[in-house]
Amino acid sequence: MQKACLECGEKIVGRADKKFCSDYCRNAYHNNLNKDRKNLVRNVNNRLRKNYRILEECNPTEKTTTTKNRLLTKGFNFDYITSIYTTKSGKVYYFVYDQGYLPLDNGIYALVKRN
Repeated sequence: MQKACLECGEKIVGRADKKFCSDYCRNAYHNNLNKDRKNLVRNVNNRLRKNYRILEECNPTEKTTTTKNRLLTKGFNFDYITSIYTTKSGKVYYFVYDQGYLPLDNGIYALVKRN
């Protein structure tokens, strides 16, 4: 009984439990299988990376303030964060890795860096 490659359909030569004719076909098969999930992860990571760069650029001294408008102008997306920290007094900091922000009054944000 001849087995066919799961990716290209070519005849497989070798071990009885072999599923692919080559490493190329094996990689192509699994890349196609996971394509949708990889795109989602790639897009989210790109968005987080962009948010991180914006916070890092706006906060060179590890603690400063800025406006919401300045963040939005640079392309910051408030929907993408990696963690939330709530202080004992109830203040909520939003973090993108180690760069964070705290919403204050009148569209002002305190930017911090966690060590």
